[in-house]
Amino acid sequence: MNHKSGAILVLSGPSGAGKSSLLKEVIKDIGACYFSISTTTRPIRVGEEDGVHYHFVDEAEFKKDIEQDLFLEYAVVHGNYYGTSIKPVKEALKEGKLVIFDIDVQGNATIINRLGDITTSVFISPPTLSELKKRLEARQTDSQEVIDRRIDMAKREMQRVSEYDFLIVNDNLQEAAEVLRVIAKAARVKIPANEINDFVRSWEDIEQ
Repeated sequence: MNHKSGAILVLSGPSGAGKSSLLKEVIKDIGACYFSISTTTRPIRVGEEDGVHYHFVDEAEFKKDIEQDLFLEYAVVHGNYYGTSIKPVKEALKEGKLVIFDIDVQGNATIINRLGDITTSVFISPPTLSELKKRLEARQTDSQEVIDRRIDMAKREMQRVSEYDFLIVNDNLQEAAEVLRVIAKAARVKIPANEINDFVRSWEDIEQ
């Protein structure tokens, strides 16, 4: 039985956990994939590109897309809207690709609810809260107020780690990347319930 349709890999974790660094380490080793680019109303940061890091829109445009039901999931984080457009995800799945999401715990819950059969979820965390604080401060991209909000959010996110299939503690980048490679490859062969049921029905091919 060969599973040929696409699959979903959700990556969540606090800002500063190293999700982007881990993905950069493994992306060339996990086969055909599509990284879902979120749409957001937050301001573009120095070094970011529209259509590469995010699709940047204003709040009015985002709310219009909500009304038209164009998001697989969306949430308000730190006062800004973030959402995942449905159309490119469906196209990538049809092409048999591994669709990778970098989303928060709210988004993960929504995707599990809608596409749980083909979804594998991973929570990525730094080893301690103090290490997270150190990483956020070292980036020098946020004010102290924003850093404090991110730390408070991280505390709340950690209370929901049990909702995920896997936990990766990103203490050593290379070791964490190897674990993520294994999980990503396993995610590709996760078989949805309808395909399992079809196989079971066809398996007993000997007439009584």
